[in-house]
Amino acid sequence: MALSDIALCVRAQVMIGASPVSSFDEDSAEAEIARLLYPTIRDGMLASYPWRFAARGCWLARLANTDDARDPGDGSHLFAMPRDFIRLLSLENDGGKITRFELRDRAVLCSADAAWLSYVARLAEGSFPPWFDLALIVRLAAEFCLPLTESSTRAEYLFKRSEDQFRAARLADAQQSTPHAIDDFSLISARN
Repeated sequence: MALSDIALCVRAQVMIGASPVSSFDEDSAEAEIARLLYPTIRDGMLASYPWRFAARGCWLARLANTDDARDPGDGSHLFAMPRDFIRLLSLENDGGKITRFELRDRAVLCSADAAWLSYVARLAEGSFPPWFDLALIVRLAAEFCLPLTESSTRAEYLFKRSEDQFRAARLADAQQSTPHAIDDFSLISARN
């Protein structure tokens, strides 16, 4: 079942016994806290792990070095990051991995002429898998708890539960593809 941003926040509010909202624009403490905290918590959860469901890749567009402050002057080039970029996983070109790069204000600087970016993207909430939904809901409940209920004991419990749910979500996400096999390992070869 695909959940919206409001539906995720409502489930978190129900977990802590707060009044659920129907819109971020309502005139209530619950709506204001959800509106202020939700985008940051969602992006933080997406950035905290290289989620397979949120992994994307694309060739980056090279930026013209028209601004002297942005011109590296050492043969390096600036490439524009995609709008949905949250976390860099790897940077490559036709020759393999680019090991030296620097992120700069929605751009990446490297000495390659072309760059392929593997990254974690900001996705629409409806595309989150159920295990991520649950981890996000529990994290939202933990973050909403103190400002809405003023119960530090309940907030502490929810943060612990959030960590457990985050581990379960990482495990579920990791099981969504074939594990990487070790094809060439010198100690195994030496046994033969």
